[in-house]
Amino acid sequence: MIRQELFRDALVRERKRAERFEDALVVVLISFEDSDSHQSRWIDVVEALSESAIEADMIGWFDDASVLGLVRRLADGEPPEAAARLAAAVQVELLRWLALEDVDRCSICVELYAPHCDSIPPVLLDADIQRPKPQWMARAAAKRALDIVGSAAFLIAFSPLFLCVSALAKLTSKGPVLFLQQRVGEGGQPFMMFKFRTMHVNADHKIHEQYVQSFIQPGEMSASDDSVVFKIVDDPRVTPVGRFLRRLSLDELPQFWNVLKGQMSLVGPRPPLPYEVARYRRWHRRRVLEAKPGITGLWQVTGRSRTTFDEMVRLDLRYARSYSVWTDLKILLATPLAVITGKGAF
Repeated sequence: MIRQELFRDALVRERKRAERFEDALVVVLISFEDSDSHQSRWIDVVEALSESAIEADMIGWFDDASVLGLVRRLADGEPPEAAARLAAAVQVELLRWLALEDVDRCSICVELYAPHCDSIPPVLLDADIQRPKPQWMARAAAKRALDIVGSAAFLIAFSPLFLCVSALAKLTSKGPVLFLQQRVGEGGQPFMMFKFRTMHVNADHKIHEQYVQSFIQPGEMSASDDSVVFKIVDDPRVTPVGRFLRRLSLDELPQFWNVLKGQMSLVGPRPPLPYEVARYRRWHRRRVLEAKPGITGLWQVTGRSRTTFDEMVRLDLRYARSYSVWTDLKILLATPLAVITGKGAF
C-alpha cells in the first residue's frame, strides 16, 4: 500500500497520462463517518480493495489513516459503466470483510475521468490545488491583495481615459458603450466580463467561432507562419474606433472592475468564451480550472497573440504552478511594452 505523498503524486501522473492519451481513469475513495479509525478496520478495507483490484491497479492513502484510494485505468473502448461495476465489486468485498456496524459508517466515492468529461474531478487536481498548503494560501492571499490595490488604483488613475473612450465609442457608432460578455472563469464558473464595445451592434459571432475552431485544432496552424494570430486580422465586425482601442488594448480597461469584484486577476490566463471551452481537448481545460483568469498573462508578454494554442495553454499552466507576487509584478511591468510594440495586438 502506497503512503499519501507517493499516492497523490502517482494520481497526478496518471491523470496527466490519461489526458495525453485520451484514456479514462477511475478513482475509488473509501472513508468512514467517524474519526476513530481503528487499524484493524483499515486492514480489512485493504483486503477488500485487494480482492477487487487487478494487477495494474494502484492502492494507497489519499489522506493518511482517513481516506484510502484505488486507481484504475480503463482499457481502450471500455465503457463508462466500468466505473459503476468497480464500485459494486468494492462494495461486495467490503460487505464480506467489514463488520456490519463498520459497513454502515463506510462511505464510497467513485470519480470517473473520461474523454467526454467537461471538468476534472477535484480529487484529480494537483496536490497544491486540491489540498492547499500554508505557503500556497499565503501566496494566494498576497495575489488577491495585489489585485485589490492594483485594480482600485488603475480605476482611479484611468478614470479620465474611461470618459474619453466612452465618448469616442458613443459618438462614432450606435450602441452601448460597454459590452458585457459571458466568459468561463476559475473552476469553469461563468461570469460576465466587461469591455468597451469595439464592434457594430448585433455583429455575427460565427466568424470568430469558426476561427477559434481552426485555431484550437492541432495541426491546423503553425506558429512559424507570421499570419498565425489568436485574434482575427481585419475583422469586418470591428468599428474604426474599435480597431484603435484594440490596437492599444484600451477596450480591456473595464475589466479592472472584474478584478476588483474577484472574478478576474490582474495576471492570469485569458478567460475563454463558452464555445471555445467546448472545443478544448481534455488537458486544455486545466487552464480554466487551475488559475483565476487575468487581464494580462505570461503568454501575452512573451508572444502576445502570435503563438499556437497548445503553446498558449502550456504557458498558462506553467504560470498557474509557479506564480508569485514578484512574477505578477514583472508581467504587469512588461505588458505596456508588449502593447506599444504591437506584437499581435489589434
